[in-house]
Amino acid sequence: MSLRIKIERYDHGKKQTLGRLFVLDGKRVVYTCHTLELPWKNNQFQVSCIPEGTYKVVRRNSARFKNHFHLTNVPDRSLILIHAGNYYTDILGCILVGKGLADLNKDGLKDVTSSKATLTDLLALMPSNFEIEIVAC
Repeated sequence: MSLRIKIERYDHGKKQTLGRLFVLDGKRVVYTCHTLELPWKNNQFQVSCIPEGTYKVVRRNSARFKNHFHLTNVPDRSLILIHAGNYYTDILGCILVGKGLADLNKDGLKDVTSSKATLTDLLALMPSNFEIEIVAC
């Protein structure tokens, strides 16, 4: 099994970007969830989502985020992670994952739900190295 991830960004707002994440085995979808990123601001450090493209991903562990994923070879950026969190204010350029979308903090914006459980699912499913493709739709 050669798994990879594809994120389709579909809602580009002023404060955040929403997307759908698909785990693919060939062309077959084996898992899906939601993503939350910062808005596109020309790839600026800590205020923008990263450019669309294909990146290598490795499993990583840190004191702050515990087990998570690290996107490597991102142009002009470092430490772009897929980690748990619910709100756009939880990220500085990274990608949050969640099972659903809801306005958890009542600020009028959709947040990702069940983020820790979703990240746990992805960690159990994905190999230690894989590719991720990020596109707009």
